[in-house]
Amino acid sequence: MSKNKRHEFGGFVFSTDPDFSPQEDSEPDMNLPNDKQTLRIWLERGKGGKEATVVKGYLGSPDRLNELAKLLKSKCAAGGNAKDGVIIIQGDHRDKVLAMLLEQGYKNTKKAGG
Repeated sequence: MSKNKRHEFGGFVFSTDPDFSPQEDSEPDMNLPNDKQTLRIWLERGKGGKEATVVKGYLGSPDRLNELAKLLKSKCAAGGNAKDGVIIIQGDHRDKVLAMLLEQGYKNTKKAGG
C-alpha cells in the first residue's frame, strides 16, 4: 500500500464488522461570517528581535484568508504571509490591524498576549 492511499479511509486500520463501510467525516462549516469569527492579534518577536503582528484563529477558505491578508498588508504597508488560519504581518501594527478588522465586521477581535 502506498503512502498516498493511507489516508483514503481516514486512518482506519481494521474492523471485524462484516457490514462496515467507512464514513466520511463532514467538516464543520468553514465559511463563517465575519461577525462569528474569533480572532486574536499577537505581537511576536522572531530571530534578531524583529517584530511581527500575528492574527490567529481565522476559520474560512484559504482564498478568503489570502484576501484578508492582502488587505491588511496593503493598509499597513508591510510584507507578510498567510496560511493555516494565521496571518503574519511584518512589524508592530496591532492597533491598525485591530481597527481594520473591526471595520471589516470581525466583531469578536481583540489584542492578546502581554
